[in-house]
Amino acid sequence: MIRKKIVCVSSIACLLFALNACSSKGGNSGQNQNEENQIATVDNSQTNLDWEGTYSGIVPCADCEGIDTKISLKGDSTYQISWKYTGKGDEMYSQEGKFTWDSTGSIITLGNIDADKNPTKYKVCENYLLQLDLKGNVITGELADKYRLNKN
Repeated sequence: MIRKKIVCVSSIACLLFALNACSSKGGNSGQNQNEENQIATVDNSQTNLDWEGTYSGIVPCADCEGIDTKISLKGDSTYQISWKYTGKGDEMYSQEGKFTWDSTGSIITLGNIDADKNPTKYKVCENYLLQLDLKGNVITGELADKYRLNKN
C-alpha cells in the first residue's frame, strides 16, 4: 500500500514537472514573439520618422504639364491635400480627411478620395512622400523619381 502511494506521488510529481517545463518553454516563445513584434513595430516610418508636416512637388500628368501637389499630415492622423493641373487653368482642388497607416507602418492611405481615379497611397520616407500607383505599388520606370513630394 505504501509502495502504491509512493509510485502515485512520484507520478504526479513527474507530471507536474513536465507540465511546468512545457509552459515555461511556451512562455519564453511568447516572450520572444513579443520582443520581435516590438522591434517590428518600432522600426518603421510611423514610429521612427518625423513625418508630420507639409510635402510638395509636381508629379507627372498624362494630359497636362504636371500636377502641383501639396499634402499636409498632422499628428492626429488628419491630412489636407491640394493640387493644381499646371497648364490647364488656375483652378485649385483640395480635400481633407483622415489617413491610415498600413500594417507595416510605412504606407499611408488618404481617406475621402476616390481611389479608382486618384492616388491615395503614399510611402512615407525620411523627408519625403513617394506617391504610389492606384494599386498601391511603387511606380517604376523612367519617371519614377518624379513621384516624390519633398518635405518643406
